[in-house]
Amino acid sequence: MTRLNPGILALLVVAPLAAQTKPPAKPTPKVITLSGCVERSGSTPGQYTLSEVKGGAVYKLTGTDVRDFVGRRVEIVGQGPRRFTIAGGLTPSANVAAQAGAMDPTRAAVASAGGSAGPGTVDLPEFRVKSVRPISGACGG
Repeated sequence: MTRLNPGILALLVVAPLAAQTKPPAKPTPKVITLSGCVERSGSTPGQYTLSEVKGGAVYKLTGTDVRDFVGRRVEIVGQGPRRFTIAGGLTPSANVAAQAGAMDPTRAAVASAGGSAGPGTVDLPEFRVKSVRPISGACGG
């Protein structure tokens, strides 16, 4: 009788088991319905936003073209942002902290408060539109 090498025997037992395991299924994105007014983005040409009438949230719209609904109240169905992220850092910044008392107190206060608002962009939460339908009601302003 022929003896099998223990390493080969283990491989013969483990290989079929490994082939049977399936990767975990990705969670299905949750479908969300929002209603609000479609507006042109003031900062990006060809980009549109949805301003919710209730709650006042604003979403950057992607996916289905909503150009024909600008200035109208709509109900959209789609998927919201995949995850919420928070970006942060040291307060005050490492530079301000290192200067300790050598910095003008006014400049230190402004720097530790995050500075003054300057030009820049605001990253709105993205909403991927699957379908759009107009609804009754007026958009303000």
